[in-house]
Amino acid sequence: MIHIENICKRFGTLEVLRGISLDVADGEVVAIVGASGAGKTTLLQIIGTLSRPDEGSVLISKRNVFALDDCALSRFRNEQIGFVFQFHHLLPEFTAFENVCIPGLIGRRPRAEVESRARELLDLMGLSARCDHKPGQLSGGEQQRVAIARALINSPAVLLADEPSGNLDTRTRDEIHRLFFELRDKLGQTVVIVTHDEHLAAMSDRKITMSDGRIIF
Repeated sequence: MIHIENICKRFGTLEVLRGISLDVADGEVVAIVGASGAGKTTLLQIIGTLSRPDEGSVLISKRNVFALDDCALSRFRNEQIGFVFQFHHLLPEFTAFENVCIPGLIGRRPRAEVESRARELLDLMGLSARCDHKPGQLSGGEQQRVAIARALINSPAVLLADEPSGNLDTRTRDEIHRLFFELRDKLGQTVVIVTHDEHLAAMSDRKITMSDGRIIF
């Protein structure tokens, strides 16, 4: 599903990624761990096409994503990559249902199709009764489940999560962790997670450890 070869990234004189190569299989849940400053989030941003590498290539579903022009890359990102962040980034003026629909409508998919899929995903997240609630009326765990549903609305090839449970209590954190594996089992979803949570990393199909811009094991 993902093939990364010899990725390098610099910010001025600071070399953040130093020749990263990595393969992620279809339907695999991979955790990327390491100390702060190891380059984990920068790597995730490059996989997600939010940042371009200085060297190397990224293939997702056999597409060389950085060979695309900016317009095609934006369309690819909307259709093929879902993002989940530590802070949910839900739009406060919209309901849970409306937040989930937004990426599908941006992608110009038929409204009826998007709304049907949004209801299916919110049901999968156990949030059918909370569809019409705005983010301020939801718990932290509910907000994160809405964010995950939003990330899945376009049936992306890859779901990328950056510290998805970092600001949740222990019980809610465990629920969110289990959800990622339910998505793998029920939807065949490929998931790449950056995390400091060793429990989540241990649950994953594979743990990748980074240090000083390199994969060490």
